[in-house]
Amino acid sequence: MSRRVPIESQSVDAPLTSSATFLVLTINDQPNSVSTVRSTLASVADLTKNVAIRDLNASFACTAGIGSNVWDRVTGLPRPAELHPFKEIKGSKHTAVSTPGDLFFHIRSERRDLNFEFERQLLDMLGTSVSVADETVGFRYFDVRDLLGFVDGTANPVGPAVDNAVLIAEEDAGATGGSYVVVQKYVHDLQAWRTLSTEQQEAVIGRTKLDNVELDDAPDGQQQSHKSLATIEDADGNELEILRDNMPFGSPGEGVFGTYFIGYSRRLWVVEKMMERMFVGEPEGMHDRILDFSMATTGSVFFVPSATTLAGLEEG
Repeated sequence: MSRRVPIESQSVDAPLTSSATFLVLTINDQPNSVSTVRSTLASVADLTKNVAIRDLNASFACTAGIGSNVWDRVTGLPRPAELHPFKEIKGSKHTAVSTPGDLFFHIRSERRDLNFEFERQLLDMLGTSVSVADETVGFRYFDVRDLLGFVDGTANPVGPAVDNAVLIAEEDAGATGGSYVVVQKYVHDLQAWRTLSTEQQEAVIGRTKLDNVELDDAPDGQQQSHKSLATIEDADGNELEILRDNMPFGSPGEGVFGTYFIGYSRRLWVVEKMMERMFVGEPEGMHDRILDFSMATTGSVFFVPSATTLAGLEEG
């Protein structure tokens, strides 16, 4: 009688840190690329330990995701039920663009140098099998605020609610312990944003700026705030949560100011519905006003398999 191997998830629920690197890669079409990628993915846990041991207080963690277009070739496993490429969402004024991405690495810790070292070793292992589609370095800004000046991530689940919101269970047996992750880069027009009064900014966001108090929703049929449009409920009125690990990024010298959106979810459709409400509007035509000041420049979907699945790729 065979013994059932317990499923261990990747560190999708790792604590928010002061520094993070978001790395999106594409796999090159050359001999041995897929085998190199598979071997590297199977070694992520060992590589993580190798870097984390240098400072056990730095909360170092890395999660790895695999895109829809390469899932079959890289894993040889059944596809997660909802896995597909990021769907472009085109509203009357703004578009959630879809951009290439085969692999995703969310690297985070309290020390930028540890993130740097992990990325260096990771890319050394991958070599010419991949190309970098996007590399973004994020940082914590004051008391977990974005560069628009508001606290970000308030609606995140906490405690036991995290696993229920993020990790797939019996509904998709082959993907148990895994999670979908959606990433987007938003670039802000801070000059235009600063022309708004604090009260106008608060109406856009749906929270007070100083003390982060939630404002009431607008009546049905009227313009909704970002907070309201980004809230998804089931048929019984229960909120379906996702886990956001958003971080600011940018360079004042280059005039670049942005937010890297990253949302982990047990249900990909929840994030997609959120995007639809933001870009198309609810009701249609009343898009999220934050988009008048923040433009999405990337958009990709990945599946984060369990750590058990990831480690087993070497044997596949």
